[in-house]
Amino acid sequence: MSSSTSTATIPRTGTYAIDPAHTEVGFVARHLIGTKVRGRFTEASGTFTVAENAEDSTLEAVVQAASIHTNQAQRDEHLRTNDFLDVPNHPTLTLKSTGFKHVDGNEWVMTADLTIRGVTQSVDFDLEYLGEGPSMQEGKTVVAFSASATIDRRDFGVNFNHSLLDGSVVVGNKVVIEIEVEASLVD
Repeated sequence: MSSSTSTATIPRTGTYAIDPAHTEVGFVARHLIGTKVRGRFTEASGTFTVAENAEDSTLEAVVQAASIHTNQAQRDEHLRTNDFLDVPNHPTLTLKSTGFKHVDGNEWVMTADLTIRGVTQSVDFDLEYLGEGPSMQEGKTVVAFSASATIDRRDFGVNFNHSLLDGSVVVGNKVVIEIEVEASLVD
């Protein structure tokens, strides 16, 4: 069962393994005059530990940069180049929590070191604990979280600035990161 800490519902203490089949790391960026392009990474892994004092909990996750998928193969290949993720030189993106702060109910702020292209920046993620329930595996339970943050891609060395003849920017600088996590307690 979940425990309650200062009106916050949290998972039981322990270490959890992220389920890659039921976890999604996605992003949204503006293209041209403002349409949103959505993408995701299909390979993510990690663990988190829920501490007795929930604000002392920790998370570490790794995303394989080459697994980027935007439903358009040519764009995906371009995103893997030095113009964006530079996959040959930086094959992973990492996220390592540095703190959790309870906001209200199931809502938290997770401060984490996000590393993209070998550049690490501190980022605040809005985090929501979605609850716990039975797993597809008999006798196991799963917990779920949603997290999101907005970053400026230039802060991570992603400086592609191509523009059209009329001056329109091809890719916006702000990128929204959206994470959905399902995880199980490690035995």
